[in-house]
Amino acid sequence: MSTRQELYDRIRETSRDEVILEEMIRLGFWPRNDEAPGDPADEIRRRGELERKFRQLTIENNQLQNTNAIKAAARKRRMAESRQKRKETKERRLQERKERAAAWQQRKQSEIVYLGQNVSGGLKHSQSDHEKLARLTLPVLHVANDLASAMEITVPELRFLAFNRRTSVTTHYQRFAIPKKTGGLRHISAPMPRLKRAQQWVLWNVLEKVELHQAAHGFRRGRSIVTNARPHVGADVVINVDLEDFFPTITYRRIKGVFRNFGYSEQISTILALLCSEPEIDEVELDDRTYFVARSERFLPQGAPSSPAITNLICRGLDARLNRTADQLGFTYTRYADDITFSGSGDALDNVGRVIRRIKHAVEEEGFRLNAAKTRIQRNSRRQEVTGLVVNEQVNVPRAALRRFRATLFQIERDGPAGKRWGHSPDVMASIEGFANFVAMVDAEKGTQLQQQVRAIIEQHGRGQVRQLQRQRWQPKPKMTPIDEQSESAATDEPSKKKKPWWKFW
Repeated sequence: MSTRQELYDRIRETSRDEVILEEMIRLGFWPRNDEAPGDPADEIRRRGELERKFRQLTIENNQLQNTNAIKAAARKRRMAESRQKRKETKERRLQERKERAAAWQQRKQSEIVYLGQNVSGGLKHSQSDHEKLARLTLPVLHVANDLASAMEITVPELRFLAFNRRTSVTTHYQRFAIPKKTGGLRHISAPMPRLKRAQQWVLWNVLEKVELHQAAHGFRRGRSIVTNARPHVGADVVINVDLEDFFPTITYRRIKGVFRNFGYSEQISTILALLCSEPEIDEVELDDRTYFVARSERFLPQGAPSSPAITNLICRGLDARLNRTADQLGFTYTRYADDITFSGSGDALDNVGRVIRRIKHAVEEEGFRLNAAKTRIQRNSRRQEVTGLVVNEQVNVPRAALRRFRATLFQIERDGPAGKRWGHSPDVMASIEGFANFVAMVDAEKGTQLQQQVRAIIEQHGRGQVRQLQRQRWQPKPKMTPIDEQSESAATDEPSKKKKPWWKFW
């Protein structure tokens, strides 16, 4: 038996007629459908169903009529979805950046993909010519990691040493000038220890293993100015030619070409050429900070251990051409760095003008320039010199220099080293020792006597103040007591003179 509330709920859900009909059927006052076909009960049920649909449609219509509410709900839903999507995108991109940064850091530990403007184009080419390197007995290197491992340094350190910076707060060189024998100044770029070790590795493991032309005597083991001068002894005419701005003429591109010619990849050749070159630098003070600004393209630095060997390799073509010229015209040819010497006798005297013209043509075609002011033609009727040595009858030190040197030794023996000088060095004792050794290299008999005389002077007067200062610089500093520390700190509070640069000692 249904309660009153249940009847009300049933009427609300369907209709009053349907409820009455269902109750009459349930109580047996009205037959079921299958017992009384065509009975109006179907109409009642159909009408109730239609009324339910009508109410539902009415509710939906009322909702559709409230467009502002619909739009607001849709906008709210879209904004929530958009915020969630932006959050997910931000998190995804942040994660991707972290992954890329980690991958880049990992890649930088084993690869070099950029070394500065205008020099990084070939770094992607990393295939060296294995067969050519094997023929030259050179180490097979394809990529930066191979070179760093061979040098026993890390790839980041190799990148730091080779990077081409137009402006930097650090420098890999100490730059200074020394006086030339013929006047003027020679600008020297001495590499810092880490770069120097890298350049020495290149010299010992690559440059020195490649065969040079026999006419080259400079900066080679077993060769010297003596071996360079000896082939010209007793000639009727000696022609001396000097190459102008020899080291600056050898640019970065030419240095890179040397390593490419060996068979090394673009990547290895680029790195090696950067290690062995540098631009002219201006030091600029700005906001109490020093900046090193490049003002030229990179070239071969005079003072790097690798530079002389590179000059000999680049001059192999020039040596071959000049040697052919000498053979054709009856001359003998040698070269010591940028000093070119031709000598000849007999019929060769008729070809002096022709050989000078051919020298000039070959030198210019090989990318160098002649220094016209230093071109000399020396006949055997006067003193003939080759790289500072006399070659008229035998290789010898000039007599005038020997006389001056002996006079200097006599004055030091008589009056002591105070106020005496030999050469450009302020350390007269080191200078006379070096010159005595030089004479011994040229003429053993004369040199041995001078060496004994110099040793006696050094035993009597010591090696000199400058040499002692140099030794003290490398001695470990003794530990100080608290009293010494107080004294030193008090002394540093007082104004003191600026420390003298280390290169000024020479």
